[in-house]
Amino acid sequence: MTESSLRLDADVVLWSAPEDERAGRPVLVLLHGYGADERDLFGLAPYLPEEFVVAAVRAPLSPPFPAPGYSWYPIEGLDGRDSSHVTAAASAFLSWADATTAGAPLIGLLGFSQGAAIALQALRLDPDRFAFVVNLSGYVSPGELDHDEELAELRPPVFWGRGTRDEVIPAELVEHTIDWLPRHVELSGRVYPGLTHSVSEAELGDVRAFLDKQLAAAAEGPAVAAG
Repeated sequence: MTESSLRLDADVVLWSAPEDERAGRPVLVLLHGYGADERDLFGLAPYLPEEFVVAAVRAPLSPPFPAPGYSWYPIEGLDGRDSSHVTAAASAFLSWADATTAGAPLIGLLGFSQGAAIALQALRLDPDRFAFVVNLSGYVSPGELDHDEELAELRPPVFWGRGTRDEVIPAELVEHTIDWLPRHVELSGRVYPGLTHSVSEAELGDVRAFLDKQLAAAAEGPAVAAG
């Protein structure tokens, strides 16, 4: 993967509000999963707190034919799910955030599957930047990063939702995430009986409650620095 291949396209970002209505508002960035695009999670926008400006980004890579959509990093081959690829994609996302969300008083991330792995990796790369992460059916990439100890001291809130019938994420990555997250973040969430690799109505309700809580906390205290 080259640096140019990992550049996010600012022209395809979907926003819930026009540019002249975004100033001073918290931003929630949506990061889709493998084989999807920016439209996939943007459909959730009407169900999320209206205080947020929602931005849905497109992953920078095209998965191998015949898979549709876009991907953040390869999952096939001998180096599939390589942590260095996850870090490179998260770094590319941070470059987009630098250019696009620098003025926001608060930035939160919501990712599904691969997108959740990128959201968590971005939080690890720059713990001060993001107020929280919503991890839907995703995982923490193995390996140590330079700011992991700093993250463990800050302990930002992270919501993790996953289904008991999700057979997409390898069991060893789920076990790693179960061990890693409570040691580094303020973890909340739920395991949904019968849910596959998807998002349910019950999960969406829990996400909404989590986001409302983050807005209330931000209103009571200093906002997280935006970069």
